[in-house]
Amino acid sequence: MIKAQLVRSFTHAALSPDPDLAVAALMIARIEYPCLDAGPYLDRIDAIVREAKRRVDAAREAPGDAPPRADPDDYARVMALNEYLFGELRFVGNSVTYEDPRNSFLNEVLDRRTGIPITLAMVYMEVARRAGVRVEGVNFPGHFLLRCPARRGLAQTDDLIIDAFHGGALLSEDACRRLRRHAGEEDGPDSPLLVHATKPQILARMLLNLKRLYVQMCSFPQALDVTELLRAVDPSAINELRDRGLLAYNLRDFSSALRDLQAYLELSGSTQLDEDDRADHAQIWEHVKTLRRRVAALN
Repeated sequence: MIKAQLVRSFTHAALSPDPDLAVAALMIARIEYPCLDAGPYLDRIDAIVREAKRRVDAAREAPGDAPPRADPDDYARVMALNEYLFGELRFVGNSVTYEDPRNSFLNEVLDRRTGIPITLAMVYMEVARRAGVRVEGVNFPGHFLLRCPARRGLAQTDDLIIDAFHGGALLSEDACRRLRRHAGEEDGPDSPLLVHATKPQILARMLLNLKRLYVQMCSFPQALDVTELLRAVDPSAINELRDRGLLAYNLRDFSSALRDLQAYLELSGSTQLDEDDRADHAQIWEHVKTLRRRVAALN
């Protein structure tokens, strides 16, 4: 099981105002690789940044290249970054084995130069920020995206929306709306299209994806470790308390399972419940009654 010191270190890294994502992401990788030395991977990112900065600083926009309403300078810098990361270093989206857990570990993404949208976006963000290109994560449904915001004071300019999974492709708003509908999200007039992702939200999204994969693989000890890190990122996430209890139940740690599931029922019972939540509560309550009998028998 995950060490308490790693949880504390991850909590500090995840909630720190420092925008660095790589350190926390490499801590996540220690779920699968407990002895991972982060140093060489941070050094590799530094080397990529040095060359990327040289390319970005030298970037010049050719007349007519930039899309309408795009800032030509931002476009030129993003294209220079795209050419280096995806053209020369050959980072690429792993569409063949998308569900491979290695796609969620930053060390593996750097070694194999392939990953899923959020991990490739993380590499892009880390390199762009330090190379002088302002890029932020977008918590888009089903497919994590990036945005290079238009600079303030420039009239008639649009943000650049970047898809790191598809080689840094630039997406229009219409393309984003189609993607959102494909993901099953309603495209209402009051729902914002592109929502900025904070550092904790990015890490939580990585962890949720990883937990889903581990559960599918019945790798319950690793899934339990992931819930510990999710609780560190957001202690108020009571669903993670429920999932930690259910995972402990699967691992026959009945005392821990009973503690977490009882706490989940107490905390969630004070909120307004819809039909699905009531069904979930009923099922968890049955688990709690079974666990009470098991724990009593063990004592």
